[in-house]
Amino acid sequence: MKKKILTVMIISTIALTGCASWNRGVQDIKSDLAGGINRTIIVYTANGDVLAKYKGKIDIEANQGGYIKFDYKGKRYIYYNCFVESIGELE
Repeated sequence: MKKKILTVMIISTIALTGCASWNRGVQDIKSDLAGGINRTIIVYTANGDVLAKYKGKIDIEANQGGYIKFDYKGKRYIYYNCFVESIGELE
């Protein structure tokens, strides 16, 4: 039984490695383990004015609470009720 489960898991993994969702998941894991990925973050006001811009190795915390939180150069940033553009470099 263990061999069958292992075989199914291996075949599933091989089949999924070409999928975009699989690749995004791998990128998320890499980001978590490495403390972030190289990305550019631009924070906008509600009027569309640029409030702040960051570029470097940044790890963003996913949430559903109307804010963005990330660490950058040893400081924690939290922005509430704004628009954020995050552009990550894929490795």
